[in-house]
Amino acid sequence: MSDTKDTKQDAPAVDKPATAPADAPATPQAGADLSVQDLQGLKTIIDVASSRGAFKPNEMMSVGQVYGKLEAFLSAVQQQQAQQAPTETGPAKGA
Repeated sequence: MSDTKDTKQDAPAVDKPATAPADAPATPQAGADLSVQDLQGLKTIIDVASSRGAFKPNEMMSVGQVYGKLEAFLSAVQQQQAQQAPTETGPAKGA
C-alpha cells in the first residue's frame, strides 16, 4: 500500500513540468537559432505552397499577413546590411 501512496505523491511532480512549456518561450533553447537565410527559405516555401494551392481560402488572409511581415522584416534587414556595408569597407579602403 505504501507504493500506491508513493505513486500519488509522485503525481504532482508530473503537473509541474506541464507548466514549463509556458516558460519555455522566454528562454531560447540551444540549437533553436534562426538566421536571415532561414527566414528567406520560409518565404520561398510560402511562395511555392501558395502557387500550388496548399492553402484553403479561409487561411489565405492569415498566411498573407505573416508573409507580409516576413517580407517587410527581410527588406529591413537587407537595407540595414546595405547601410552597414559601406561604413565597414570605407575605413578599410582608406588604410
